[in-house]
Amino acid sequence: MYRYLLSDNRIFTLSPLICVCVCVCFSMSSALAQADEAQVGEVRVDEIQIDKMQTPAGEIIVEQALPAPTPEAQTTLTAVEGIATETTIANKEPDATGEERVESIPEPPNDILNILGATMALGETRRLVWVAGETSYGSKLEAPVNIIRGKYPGPTLCLTAAIHGDELNGVEIVRRLISKLSAKKLHGTVIGVPIVNLLGFTNGTRYLPDRRDLNRHFPGNPKGSSASRIAYSFFQDIVRHCDLLIDLHTGSLARTNIAQVRANLQVPEVLEFTTKFGSTAVLHSRKLRGNLRSAAVNYGIPAVALELGEPGSLQEQHIKEGVKIIQAVLRGVNMTRPFWATSGSQAVFYSSRWVRVNYGGLLISNVDIGEPIWEGTVLGSIVNPITDETFEILSPYSGRVLGMALNQFMLPGYAAFNIGIAADRDSAAVEAQIFECVDTDSESGQIEDEFSCSLEEEGEEIERDDIDLGEPEEGDES
Repeated sequence: MYRYLLSDNRIFTLSPLICVCVCVCFSMSSALAQADEAQVGEVRVDEIQIDKMQTPAGEIIVEQALPAPTPEAQTTLTAVEGIATETTIANKEPDATGEERVESIPEPPNDILNILGATMALGETRRLVWVAGETSYGSKLEAPVNIIRGKYPGPTLCLTAAIHGDELNGVEIVRRLISKLSAKKLHGTVIGVPIVNLLGFTNGTRYLPDRRDLNRHFPGNPKGSSASRIAYSFFQDIVRHCDLLIDLHTGSLARTNIAQVRANLQVPEVLEFTTKFGSTAVLHSRKLRGNLRSAAVNYGIPAVALELGEPGSLQEQHIKEGVKIIQAVLRGVNMTRPFWATSGSQAVFYSSRWVRVNYGGLLISNVDIGEPIWEGTVLGSIVNPITDETFEILSPYSGRVLGMALNQFMLPGYAAFNIGIAADRDSAAVEAQIFECVDTDSESGQIEDEFSCSLEEEGEEIERDDIDLGEPEEGDES
């Protein structure tokens, strides 16, 4: 057969057929090679697509990924920094001029409290130290300051106590209240200073060692007397951070007070603040020079004094009552969650009068603190321990016993009973201005306004750092 095919005549005849077969084979080889190259290209594209879908940097267009990536591009697609960069670029938008504009990210609200050298964020609770000054032997006067910053924003309520060093109920009220509060449920901040007059508290006295009343020197003077310097330090370091202020007091000089809010009802913000104290009685108390409450109001901070109890000891009944009152205030100003509670009407007194005794002897009271009385009611009697004579003390007014002296021996002229003259809240501010400064004369000589007219009211200046203030007016918390 091979000889037949390789013969001269047959080779010439088969040559065209051989050429056709060779061309077909070559064509098929080229087609297969192109198909292989196309298949390899599809696999590469698929691999790139899968790789880009796993990258959390945003959408990647396949056509842009086909060119071989540079080392910088690979870093951008795989590194964390690259992801952040690509996200920033995605936030860019062209403006009217065609330039890219980056969207501004709003800054977080300023919820940081900088106080006493510390920085506190929402939800923090700390006990800091306020340096009130120095002792006579050069050591620092360090008073504790308890601060609770609620988890949620809100106003800052300041609680101060023991500005008079022998008034102890407020110290325990602040301590108990702070221990009951939870930052997780609080809206706003509570700043509690249980002992402001550390020197007086240590000595068990109302005043500072130089016999000055700290509550006559606010907002203070950094170059003044010891009292003025302490007052200045406290006002600058603590009070100016407050949005609301409650200054806790008791009666003074062997006297006791019913729970009452003393406030300047002529200031609308202060009048509104007094409505948050539930059924606690409110007594208008005019602006007093050097008083913490008055200085805070001048600074734009609604401030009141909360009086309850007597000095020199702790009265559990008044302490519990004080804690409940301030808890009601926290609910009233929306700093804590309110719960179902009932309270009676709130009595407002635009004036109060002190009834003084005209004879020396032993006071025996016939009425209780907080008791309503009428004109002619026998408030008590003075008994002469030597002659056994008894002199009745009659009330010249109808009202309520807001404060009274404890049973004790007393000299003629001693203020024994403080009678509040009632008014409704709407007329309280108007009536307060009318009765701002009234000296009352009585045939019996037994009564006197809580605040008598003074030289200050007539514009005569008194430099308190240069005089001996002596004893305070009876019933004057401040």
